[in-house]
Amino acid sequence: MLFQATHRTPVGDLFLVSDEHILLAAGFRNFKDLFARMDVSDSSRVVKSVKNIPIISDLVTDYFAGDLNALGGIKVRQPGADFSQAAWKAMRKIPAGKTWSYADLAQRAGSPSAVRAAGTACARNLIAPIIPCHRVVKTGGALGNYGYGLEVKEWLLEHEGAL
Repeated sequence: MLFQATHRTPVGDLFLVSDEHILLAAGFRNFKDLFARMDVSDSSRVVKSVKNIPIISDLVTDYFAGDLNALGGIKVRQPGADFSQAAWKAMRKIPAGKTWSYADLAQRAGSPSAVRAAGTACARNLIAPIIPCHRVVKTGGALGNYGYGLEVKEWLLEHEGAL
């Protein structure tokens, strides 16, 4: 059984879907969007709506309250190709308050020439902001894109002290 919970944040509701203590999806749009992008073996499971998901909801609360390292304590799982998996793993190593360029991300994911693929991994990230694709910016520092809108990306980076 999966759990889903809505978490209020200063930048809107954050929708969370988990398998016990493993976060499968998170985002600022809605549950329909998350389930549509999840692996069908997960999205077809029975879902229970809960007020809070143990551990995960507490860590999300801690992050928005100022503990910028709290999200690192959340276990995650999402489907994706090998390079995307490497990119998501690398993204979790970007410290709060810092940003990497797409080129930095490609290099740290093991394929320095795969800059476009690094951007694609950011776009396909199903677990934002826990896998912090908002910390990936264009070379030169321009914010680049963010699936939930530049105002959300800007807020998150300001919250973390990166802007």
